[in-house]
Amino acid sequence: MIKRYKALALQIECAAINSCTDKKSAHALMQKTLTSVLAQTSGSKKFIGPDLKLVVLPEYFLTSFPFGESIEEWHTKACITTDDTLFTQMKEFCIKESIFLSGNFYELDENFPDLYFQSSFIIDDEGELILKYRRLNSMFAPTPHDVLDDYLKIYGEDSLFPVADTKLGKLACIASEEILYPEIARCLMMRGAEVFLHSSSEAGSPNLTHKDIAKRARSIENMCYTISANSAGISGIDFPFASTDGLSKIVHFEGNVLSEAGTGDSMVANSYIDINALRDYRSKISMQNYIARQRFELYAPSYTSYSHYPPNSFKGKIPTKELFIQTQLKIVNKLYN
Repeated sequence: MIKRYKALALQIECAAINSCTDKKSAHALMQKTLTSVLAQTSGSKKFIGPDLKLVVLPEYFLTSFPFGESIEEWHTKACITTDDTLFTQMKEFCIKESIFLSGNFYELDENFPDLYFQSSFIIDDEGELILKYRRLNSMFAPTPHDVLDDYLKIYGEDSLFPVADTKLGKLACIASEEILYPEIARCLMMRGAEVFLHSSSEAGSPNLTHKDIAKRARSIENMCYTISANSAGISGIDFPFASTDGLSKIVHFEGNVLSEAGTGDSMVANSYIDINALRDYRSKISMQNYIARQRFELYAPSYTSYSHYPPNSFKGKIPTKELFIQTQLKIVNKLYN
């Protein structure tokens, strides 16, 4: 166990593949982007020093996001598997630099050939893919919840909220806007999570945004570190470049911001993670031990009895973005009534 080490939320520009017309050209752009990202990571470690052991990359760091593409079009152009050469390159890099690397990508799954999932990952310093988390809440991307019954038959309940027990502590991933859903972080904490790795692409603002407030809240209520990497702008689409730029940060388990980047490509959001201090804090008898004072049985009946967004919403239907809108409209009308 490494008791104390440095983590980095690397803030980098995302290059959109949306203008690419086929899989080959899109993959070539992803390859170019990854080469640049890994060079920036290596340079950051040279500057920060050998204590840097954990690096979190932004959401969309390989592709940007669908900007008008259908699910079928994005599936064909932007999605890869963990057997792709891009993952081979990242694994070799982690061994070379002796770091853990976390990020987010669009993933193909042979068990669901018409879909893709937005997946977060962790590769350890021995080049092993030790964790893969598939985003459970999304506005327009397929999720395991949309095919829940079939998904659980294949992968089981444990696949939904994975936590990796490592020499850097117990690590878990939270994707983008899911930081706004306290249940995601809570379920990960229940399974032992100590450090949340948050790949995001969000509005950077001088005002506190919803996500920025949530990062502090999730850290406090779960007594966890949060390492949140935002993009430094998205280039290559008809979208204001700096709309998602800035404020990558590392949040202490008491909610204090340990370090924070401004705007642009940046390695400023780096700080020490002290797992022993966190575990000592969790062991105290105090009003602030929110984990020890949880009474989950009180809440379980409410979660069992009430349903808003339905599971298996893709069952017997062709997955389209319009289907997401129709489903949400039904829910809003139901809640209104």
